[in-house]
Amino acid sequence: MRAMLSRNPTHAIAFAIGIAFVAFQVWLLFEAQQPLLERPVHLTAALVLLFLYKPLKSETLPRWLCAAIDAALILGALAVLGYYLTGFERLTTRMENVSPIFTTDIVFGGLLVFLLLEGSRRAVGMILVWVLLAFIAYAFWGNVLPGWLQFRGFGIEAATEITTMTTAGVLGITTSTSVSFIFYFILFGAFYSAVGGGQLFIDLAIRAAGRATGGTAKAAIIGSSLMGSISGSAVANVVSTGVFTIPLMKKTGVPDHRAAGIEAIASTGGQLMPPIMGVAAFIMAELLGMPYAQVALAGLIPAVAFYLALLLVVDLTARRDGVRAMTAAEIAEIPALLPRLHLILPPLVLIGLLVSGYSASYSAVIASLTCLAAPFLRRTTRIGMKEVIEALRDAPRQAAEVAVPIAAIGIVIAVAVQSNLALKFAGSLLSLSEGSIYLSLMLAMVGCIIMGMGLPTVAAYIIGAVLFVPAIQKLGIEPLAAHFFIFYYCVLSMVTPPVALASFAAAAVGRASAVKTSLSAFGLSLVAFFVPFAFVFDPGVLAQGSLARIGFSALSLLVSTALWAVAFGGWAGRPLGWATRLPIGLAGLVAVIAPSGSLPWLIALCAGWLLTICVAVLSRRHKSTALPNPAE
Repeated sequence: MRAMLSRNPTHAIAFAIGIAFVAFQVWLLFEAQQPLLERPVHLTAALVLLFLYKPLKSETLPRWLCAAIDAALILGALAVLGYYLTGFERLTTRMENVSPIFTTDIVFGGLLVFLLLEGSRRAVGMILVWVLLAFIAYAFWGNVLPGWLQFRGFGIEAATEITTMTTAGVLGITTSTSVSFIFYFILFGAFYSAVGGGQLFIDLAIRAAGRATGGTAKAAIIGSSLMGSISGSAVANVVSTGVFTIPLMKKTGVPDHRAAGIEAIASTGGQLMPPIMGVAAFIMAELLGMPYAQVALAGLIPAVAFYLALLLVVDLTARRDGVRAMTAAEIAEIPALLPRLHLILPPLVLIGLLVSGYSASYSAVIASLTCLAAPFLRRTTRIGMKEVIEALRDAPRQAAEVAVPIAAIGIVIAVAVQSNLALKFAGSLLSLSEGSIYLSLMLAMVGCIIMGMGLPTVAAYIIGAVLFVPAIQKLGIEPLAAHFFIFYYCVLSMVTPPVALASFAAAAVGRASAVKTSLSAFGLSLVAFFVPFAFVFDPGVLAQGSLARIGFSALSLLVSTALWAVAFGGWAGRPLGWATRLPIGLAGLVAVIAPSGSLPWLIALCAGWLLTICVAVLSRRHKSTALPNPAE
């Protein structure tokens, strides 16, 4: 253990701070603290860890200067923590817009914003930083903008108060979610990966689907969806599972860029798959003020439809292109599952506790402890200190990389709300669409995708929720459906060119063309691209309503997306030309978008499937007449 931690003194210090971070979070489960106490501690711990694990690197500055800058940033974060701890009582009891704002408030508030900007740059890159700077500039100079964007602007005191001195800015709902939910699920994901849970998911998928047509691609989809649900990060999932799945797909004849594209979309979709989904789903639960389990249940039917359609496209494409299945010898190389099957226990414990009504944070901690116990049920899977240390190192580091950017987005929320930008934006969107619900949704869809290019899903979702959800709700759409609509397109932006983070990561892992990989992943994502329109017009898709209604909505969505997938797969007993694929695709699109049970839905569904079945039957008859007669 000592040798593992002494290779890099900085990492040893970070490991010790990470242990304290974990201990603090576990303590909060039993001794909840005031928001303006627990959130600053959580955020400054995340900042310190981020600066330790992601030190400044520069080709022009000497190493000693980079180290000095990092040390200054860490001291700055500790100073900010001291400010909040010493001023806790004053900050908690002061009256907003009434109590005075001191020079120390402005200094330390400005320092915290600067630290968040630099931390966000190191965690996710410059795109989020530019967005944050744009909103900061708007806060001060909104008075010079034309039209509906104009507002009087904030002074330095008002800007400091709304962003750093209350629970409405960087210490608001985003940091609250990081403290109360996200940290614990990241802890679980780190422990489950460390004990071999991710590899078990992949091997289970290979055993289940490897011998089928396009088996390696199907195995990648199944395995990545399971692991993506645990990890909640598209890029992290691509990197962790893609090293196994992409070479496997290429081995059976899947082209490089297509294998990488399949992995990218499968890993991205993991954020849509309950029970854990992605970080943004926890934010959604907080914004909606409902239990996370209810959000996860609402996401189940669309996620199943998404993955079944994706599996169908992969199957039909494999038939069209002649991609072979895995051989028995190749599958036999996979380590036996039975001796490792008990490792499925931690996710089952997590799901069981969530369904039983326990809090999400408590369920995640118990599931994490189960990760430590489950490997000892069999001698062959026992773990040692190396795996425990790996999990205890990765969990705080990953939590820090999430906590800092989403805390910084609190600036966007504070400015957008306090300046009435969100309501003005909603009004302008409705005016632009002239009250058309379809046009409004299309504009919101495009906005989410553009905004999500280069931003983490959670960042894109929060900004989208602030700007677009009020406009969508004004059209009479329920809050849950409005939030899920925005959430889906922010997730899919991870594979939407020209900036597709998950696709770029998959291309790097698979040594494929980034452009071809992005286009391939985007093409595959189209099977689910219009699913959000389905649950906007049909609440049953989000598990709202009676069991009969939910069942009918689920069946409707499955058969509609399957028809849409046939057009993309291009196979119905034989390769389909565009003259056939276009009408089938159009019928599938109408069936997905139109309210289930409506006349347009019924006509589109019947016409599309009738054409598909006729093509398949004619193809089979053609094949049978072409075969030689054995009696001749």
